[in-house]
Amino acid sequence: MPRVTPEPAGPGQESVWDYPRPPRVEPSNETVEVLLGGVVVARSQATYRVLETSHPPTYYLPRTAFREGSLRAVPGATWCEWKGQAAYYDLVVDGRVAERAAWTYPAPTPGFEVLLDHLAVMPALVDECTVDGERVLPQAGGFYGGWITSRVVGPFKGEAGTRGW
Repeated sequence: MPRVTPEPAGPGQESVWDYPRPPRVEPSNETVEVLLGGVVVARSQATYRVLETSHPPTYYLPRTAFREGSLRAVPGATWCEWKGQAAYYDLVVDGRVAERAAWTYPAPTPGFEVLLDHLAVMPALVDECTVDGERVLPQAGGFYGGWITSRVVGPFKGEAGTRGW
């Protein structure tokens, strides 16, 4: 594995290299929004952040934060070594569909129980995600669902050359 040199964190920033493995879940009162087709499909100030070494935070919003009718369950599942089996949803609004853009853990493993009835969203699959009004950059690679803001520094897993991290 190549040696990784973490970027220095400035005032008010966090280094993803200070996040733990296994990951930690922490509550957040930041305003989190998800937009699709110019419509806010989810908004909450009562979210959870999952923090894992080398990954930008992934935000989980309560199911009740999603616009009525915007979640459509789809077949298929994946397995997370930490959180358990994930189920997926399309996000749907006014004829726009973001396929498999959201996921949840119907039976989270011990230590992640607070994620029950919460969903994460893949920022790259919707028009925009924001945290306290700041537009999120999606985590590179198309596999991970991290939310990159000016608050976090990397380098981040998912970028070219990070497969072995």
